Amino acid sequence: MMPFGGMAARLQRDRLRAEGVGEHNNAIKYLNQDYEALKQECIESGTLFRDPQFPAGPSALGFKELGPHSSKTRGVEWKRPSELVDDPQFIVGGATRTDICQGALGDCWLLAAIGSLTLNEELLHRVVPHGQSFQEDYAGIFHFQIWQFGEWVDVVVDDQLPTKDGELLFVHSAECTEFWSALLEKAYAKLNGCYESLSGGSTTEGFEDFTGGVAEMYDLKRPPRNMGHIIRKALERGSLLGCSIDITSAFDMEAVTFKKLVKGHAYSVTAFREVNYRGQPEQLIRIRNPWGQVEWTGAWSDGSSEWNNIDPGDREELQLKMEDGEFWMSFRDFMREFSRLEICNLTPDALTKDDLSRWHTQVFEGTWRRGSTAGGCRNHPATFWINPQFKIKLLEEDDDPGDDEVACSFLVALMQKHRRRERRVGGDMHTIGFAVYEVPEEAQGSQNVHLKKDFFLRNQSRARSETFINLREVSNQIRLPPGEYIVVPSTFEPHKEADFILRVFTEKQSDTEELDEEISADLADEEEITEDDIEDGFKNMFQQLAGEDMEISVFELRTILNRVIARHKDLKTDGFSLDSCRNMVNLMDKDGSARLGLVEFQVLWNKIRSWLTIFRQYDLDKSGTMSSYEMRMALESAGFKLNNKLHQVVVARYADADMGVDFDNFVCCLVKLEAMFRFFRSMDPEGTGTAVMNLTEWLLLTMCG
Repeated sequence: MMPFGGMAARLQRDRLRAEGVGEHNNAIKYLNQDYEALKQECIESGTLFRDPQFPAGPSALGFKELGPHSSKTRGVEWKRPSELVDDPQFIVGGATRTDICQGALGDCWLLAAIGSLTLNEELLHRVVPHGQSFQEDYAGIFHFQIWQFGEWVDVVVDDQLPTKDGELLFVHSAECTEFWSALLEKAYAKLNGCYESLSGGSTTEGFEDFTGGVAEMYDLKRPPRNMGHIIRKALERGSLLGCSIDITSAFDMEAVTFKKLVKGHAYSVTAFREVNYRGQPEQLIRIRNPWGQVEWTGAWSDGSSEWNNIDPGDREELQLKMEDGEFWMSFRDFMREFSRLEICNLTPDALTKDDLSRWHTQVFEGTWRRGSTAGGCRNHPATFWINPQFKIKLLEEDDDPGDDEVACSFLVALMQKHRRRERRVGGDMHTIGFAVYEVPEEAQGSQNVHLKKDFFLRNQSRARSETFINLREVSNQIRLPPGEYIVVPSTFEPHKEADFILRVFTEKQSDTEELDEEISADLADEEEITEDDIEDGFKNMFQQLAGEDMEISVFELRTILNRVIARHKDLKTDGFSLDSCRNMVNLMDKDGSARLGLVEFQVLWNKIRSWLTIFRQYDLDKSGTMSSYEMRMALESAGFKLNNKLHQVVVARYADADMGVDFDNFVCCLVKLEAMFRFFRSMDPEGTGTAVMNLTEWLLLTMCG
């Protein structure tokens, strides 16, 4: 079961979030490190900060390619900027795209995102807070604000950077005395466990982490008709844009094409213009390579003849704003040469519309847990229904007079959390996606309904993610008529564990909520029986074990239950444990003797018999055990409706490594549930849903349980 500490931490986090902690102006202090307090300590003690949470050394570099014994890390020394140059600067003359030149790490995707960030000063200073320098109050400590899965976090780093032969190993500025980009890369590496975790990725990941925006991906081999318009509007809104050329084999990775474009490499799009070329309009697009060199050599490249045939004023303006590694090309060539375009919408505004209306945003946190909420995709009908479910109520259609169809636009973005950190232990991104269904009539207007297997067998989805993909996030724009819909996010295969956030952006106001069961228990009235109602055979068996006092202890209860259960050859069980027998005594013991009399034992036995009937009913394959998702239905049949979080706790506590639940664990679970519900009701006689207890009562409850 989730330890009390973990459960308490989760509840505390929920409370803080409700108070606005995690918003940009109230960022969470990552690993509880307070930048101002740590800096002040260093200034007062006259020392330079050394980060105990991300120590300069082999573990900060990586685990495989950048592992302690790899050739790439041989000879690496960690140095502060003052040990590398005479007069280090944080930012020189404002942050520009030339501040970001790639080093010996395959994180061009991240650097393309940082490069785009420099085009928007307001955005940049949300990530790179003002007032940091190597001169005034310098203490070897810096901080950055990065968006992580629905929350902004403030990440502290020391300024010890990995170097080789006196030069920075990873990202560096063309201006050798400037260090903001190298320190931002270090903060991002710290968030993800090490530098190597940043190798390989999608620019959208960096885009979103620097803006909290939502990204879309376009396949340029199957683009929408108005792709040029979408790019121009996105740049006007300050959206961040990245592009790349797909690789077809491992040999292609960072291979340079005939006209000097690099395959499998992330570029940023920095401008879009239309010029008059030989009397005809020509659309041009400006691209930047984060390497800071290797540029396109085709039409409209630096020094190409096309520039001689446009207005000299346009030529001067367009070429004046060029940075190293940046080049213009015709939009036609761009569409032919590049494979993929990624756009990160910041507010997010209307994604392809001329007006700048804001999207309405909802963010949900969810988890896929093996055996309780990790059901896999629709190819797995036995388990698909156990995935978390989220309801969207689309209330108003779009304002789009040019379209006859009455529809509501919304964007669904599903993001898996913390998967880069798992690389060190062999994990990586899961393959994820989602499906959208129309809510059945009988479930409309209610959120306390978790749709079951039969619904998904009978109904087709109305929309879904274009593909299941092993990226951190999958997102799609969808248009459906006004109504109620549910989004079911899932991994492709069942039993894959991860945390996720689901973000829903609707053009018009809408209601969005998680569909989940309302917690309840249909508890029968306590059975009223006397000794006269008990069969002689049962009395005799009880008397043999109980002895003269006619009461059985926890130890005697264990003996009698295991003897009885052993006669049921169709049940797989390793017998009742002492702990589970203690729970049964606590549930049934009315006089506080910690022992059961004949009547109390008969009532307990009647419960176990009825639970045995339910167990056999839901052991569908007659294996003698129940799968954890069959258990969900069985608990409901026994009168207990639990939400997703409680099912996760139940499975963690009562299922075995193969997600099976044997009979003794099933009984223990029901005993525990009934005891907890009855106790709560005794503390809440008015049925308000809130119980008040003092510390002694709380300890008695938890220690007995």
